[in-house]
Amino acid sequence: MSGLCQDRVVIVTGAGRGIGRAHALAFAAEGARVVVNDVGVALDGSATGEGPADRVAAEIGALGGKAVANTDDVADFAGAANLVQTALDSFGGLDVLVSNAGFVRDRMLVNLGEDEWDAVVRVHLKGHFAPLRHAAQYWRAEAKAGRTRDARVVNTSSGAGLLGSVGQANYSAAKAGIAGLTVVAAAELGRYGVTVNAIAPSARTRMTEEVFAGTMARPDDGFDAMAPENVSPLVVWLGSGESAGVTGRVFEVEGGKVSLAQAWRHGPAVDKGDRWEAAELGPVLEKLLAEAPEPEPVYGAS
Repeated sequence: MSGLCQDRVVIVTGAGRGIGRAHALAFAAEGARVVVNDVGVALDGSATGEGPADRVAAEIGALGGKAVANTDDVADFAGAANLVQTALDSFGGLDVLVSNAGFVRDRMLVNLGEDEWDAVVRVHLKGHFAPLRHAAQYWRAEAKAGRTRDARVVNTSSGAGLLGSVGQANYSAAKAGIAGLTVVAAAELGRYGVTVNAIAPSARTRMTEEVFAGTMARPDDGFDAMAPENVSPLVVWLGSGESAGVTGRVFEVEGGKVSLAQAWRHGPAVDKGDRWEAAELGPVLEKLLAEAPEPEPVYGAS
């Protein structure tokens, strides 16, 4: 390996399985010291009593890397603070925060329960905010003390958050919120030496087995385009010193394909210079819609 992240201190949330585990192993392979966070829950967020964070930390250690396990709930404000403190206590600092933890409770909107909405928004959106808030506080203090760190945040959005996904209103809303949080954090934290970007990955995980049913088969030989490990090189690069000039961006990654997602942009406009009457807006809006490109289709829409 190249040592791209040699001695950098990295937190990866949801790192006990799937994409998060791949991130943790990839950072360790590039010389990073890793805090492997995973509370250990089932696909729907229910407790399992498992210890996947310990297993991954041990796996990294067996490969000659440095890692510690952390089982705090990232959507609990105090737990997120303890997660950041774990990095400081174990490795003396923090350079990279990769937020990846999440689960799904998919249901069509008319059947979606309040508890299912709250649980998914909590773990994804608040689970990104809370660690970021405490990490940002640390980085601000370091900058004010004259020790500005070359820090990185990599958030995890989704194609569902960028385009929407039928049957995943709660998940799509949370992932869209993460994209919004990313651009705001990038604008606010740059003064402290922090870049903030997001990825929207597609890979084989517990969360995507049903979404990608029929396309998840592993190839008999050759390149496995749905392997979680395909996502991690981009995340490692975004966590490295080489990515210093990149911030406020969202990248889609699947297999060997990396693309830059285009955010909401100002489109065609008509300015009357006065208040519109509702009755006169029909032809105006028809003109604007005719001039604008058609939106990308929602995943799963017929």
